[in-house]
Amino acid sequence: MPPTILISAGEASGEHYGALVIAALKKQLAAFGQSAQFFGMGGERMAEAGLDCIVRSEEMAVMGLTEVVRHLPRIYGEFRKLKKSIRVRRPSVAILIDFPEIHFRLAKELHRLGIPVLYFVSPQLWAWKKHRIKLVRKYIDRMLVIFPFEEPFYREQGVQAEFVGHPLAELPLPAVSRAQFAAEYGLNPAKTWIGLLPGSRPREIRDLLPTILQAARKLAAHSAEPGADECVSMKGTGFSPYINPAKTAGALAPEELRLLESEFPQFILPLAPTLNDKQRDEVRQLVKLYGSGLSVHLVHDARATLHHARASIVASGTATVEAALIGNPFVVVYRVSPLTYAIAKRVVKVPHVAMVNLIVGKRVVPELIQSDFTAEYIIREIEPLLPDGPLRHSMMQDLARIRSLLTTRPKSGETGGAIARVAEVALELMKIRSL
Repeated sequence: MPPTILISAGEASGEHYGALVIAALKKQLAAFGQSAQFFGMGGERMAEAGLDCIVRSEEMAVMGLTEVVRHLPRIYGEFRKLKKSIRVRRPSVAILIDFPEIHFRLAKELHRLGIPVLYFVSPQLWAWKKHRIKLVRKYIDRMLVIFPFEEPFYREQGVQAEFVGHPLAELPLPAVSRAQFAAEYGLNPAKTWIGLLPGSRPREIRDLLPTILQAARKLAAHSAEPGADECVSMKGTGFSPYINPAKTAGALAPEELRLLESEFPQFILPLAPTLNDKQRDEVRQLVKLYGSGLSVHLVHDARATLHHARASIVASGTATVEAALIGNPFVVVYRVSPLTYAIAKRVVKVPHVAMVNLIVGKRVVPELIQSDFTAEYIIREIEPLLPDGPLRHSMMQDLARIRSLLTTRPKSGETGGAIARVAEVALELMKIRSL
């Protein structure tokens, strides 16, 4: 009977990695003439890759202290269901991807059952909750990290850690052309596109999207300067996001009006694959409520959005790394409950919030967090990134460095890449190599 492998991921980025890990494990097991059964926590992509989803990841995607407390009964029920499946199936190895609030508790149960645990995508213990390092030492057999500064941090704490590179750094740029993307989603390829990425969790979308849409309305409809809603171009750049066609149409020839309308921006809002139908309907309602009159297009490809957008407004998280690797200028935004923020402010000990800024070691992209996250501040920060000029060029140069910092060269005998390395270590823990 083929061995069983537990793979658990709790949100969109981890779920994406989980699907890739399943594919890599299948490929490497096939080289040994073997196969495996996969079960655990995941979403649609992991299910399509072959995971028996005991718990759906979209049911567990909650963030922030007060948010977790509100959903605790449901989360605990799903957690017990997952633990029961582990006791029944007794996997040969467990691969836990990020999501520490659940996975540290799960690692304790796995350790008690004698099941080796591989943790991929480190929780940010270097930023806060450093006391949890004792849980890593006790319950995690291998820690595979995706940021270069994490390996020395863990090794200094006595943890067997390895920097394997970031999976997103290994991906080629999206192959879909601008024309193809426009045709698929009803966009006008002649217009300026601006990406709106409010996160993947329903709660953070509800918290962030209204303000992002308010900023989009200001960006599309008027300038902060008096009289600018008549006709404002950006200092000779040819980009005119604040023009009001209704007010200027009478003064323009048909060809000039068509040019003006082509410069009126469109906004692209990717929907996370972990959102269910009800949650996607909620996003549509938010767009209808806060983005009335805007040209907002809901799409299903965040990477293509970042590839083709002129600039983007991005919620703090994995999408900021995607934006950096693709080279899309962006502004980082985020807001949590006042209680969560008050606690985090006391315990988080890092100079930046955005991972991109932490990797480079300086403020590369603007961070608008909590009270700084307003429509007015978003406009102030994103406006200078839209025209060609020194600020846009400087940010794109800094972003170009990110890819080299997040990749590793394959060691001798390895197939190369972060996901392949995760699969290799999993097989080592299963002792497949010795067969």
